[in-house]
Amino acid sequence: MQLSFSPEDEKFRAEVAAWLQGNLNGEFEQLKFRGGPGDEHMFPEERLKWEQKLAEGGWTCVGWPKENGGRGCSIEQQVIFFEEYARAGAPGRVGHIGEGLAGPTIIAFGSEQQKQKYLPGIVSGTELWCQGYSEPSAGSDLANVKTKARFDEAKGKWIINGQKVWTSLAHESDYVFVIARTDPDSLAHKGLGFFLMKMDQPGIEVRGIEQITGTSEFNEVFFDDAECEADDIVGAPGEGWKVAMGLLGFERGVSTLGQQMQFQNELDEIIKLAKDNGAARDPVIRQRIADAHIGLKIMRYNSMRMLSGGDGGSLQKEALIYKLYWSTWHRDLGELAMDVLGPEAEMLESGPYQLTRLQSMYLFVRSDTIYGGTNEIQRNIIAERGLGMPKEPRVKL
Repeated sequence: MQLSFSPEDEKFRAEVAAWLQGNLNGEFEQLKFRGGPGDEHMFPEERLKWEQKLAEGGWTCVGWPKENGGRGCSIEQQVIFFEEYARAGAPGRVGHIGEGLAGPTIIAFGSEQQKQKYLPGIVSGTELWCQGYSEPSAGSDLANVKTKARFDEAKGKWIINGQKVWTSLAHESDYVFVIARTDPDSLAHKGLGFFLMKMDQPGIEVRGIEQITGTSEFNEVFFDDAECEADDIVGAPGEGWKVAMGLLGFERGVSTLGQQMQFQNELDEIIKLAKDNGAARDPVIRQRIADAHIGLKIMRYNSMRMLSGGDGGSLQKEALIYKLYWSTWHRDLGELAMDVLGPEAEMLESGPYQLTRLQSMYLFVRSDTIYGGTNEIQRNIIAERGLGMPKEPRVKL
């Protein structure tokens, strides 16, 4: 792993910084430092315009191959891009699921027809994606999905029935990728398919879930004879688990750099607040801030290490620790933010749910150790896949 940057990389850094300085102003000035955890509901239309502004400058999908519409940036340059993006205070990306998950998965596993159909909309920032994985009975245990897909010979389409839950930004998305069971008699990870589906169609209903912050960033999604084109299954029926695991590799991969961008902005805000209100004079608070800074640096270096794995979602084993590490770190950062705020942490600005960004962040991060695989599940994964320990005993009911 290379921790330093070449003169060519530093020239790239200057290019990124100059573009952001020249464009993150005017109508986009209000978006600075917005759109982080607990704040995703803010300025959705304006942030979509910003996504398209990035595309005009060639700053979406910077790590994608050039033949797929990206810049073909190295890992070092991708790190630089996200560092400068954070330094400029640029907003949380509304296209991150398409750019970081759907797109790389289609590039790695999809057909040429699928690449031509879906990648341009992601690159241009005009088409947003959401993820149809979790279900009421299949959260951390993804292999327990019950959503079914059957092929209708008369229509020549896949018919999807079932329910997904905790679907982030489903209410704003144009497309969803869905894991569904193509073999109704199959169990666990066998007999699954990975489908690319249009959200705006009969048979798909989105219901917002109100969070403790008073907002509805994620949703329930119901599929009632919803249709998927025959050519929009990625891989063959039964290969859905392989594709899904490849996507999770991307989730633990380059997309983590954008996540760390938001973390840095939050930490910077906490440090400024501690200086302004005097909390920084407390030696315990100073030590906790230092620990948070060190933890974020460790997170970055581990990301660079695990990203040296390869293509197709394959990563080094260091990736297995990432979810457990960042979710615990982020939860602790929320608690630090409240302690820095002091008594003001318990006061609302003007009325119910009129939360500050740090208050929203604190409430939101309580979920970090649950979604995407609970901390308990993550420890099992580290033990079994990383350390080769025996699997946890399971009782058949």
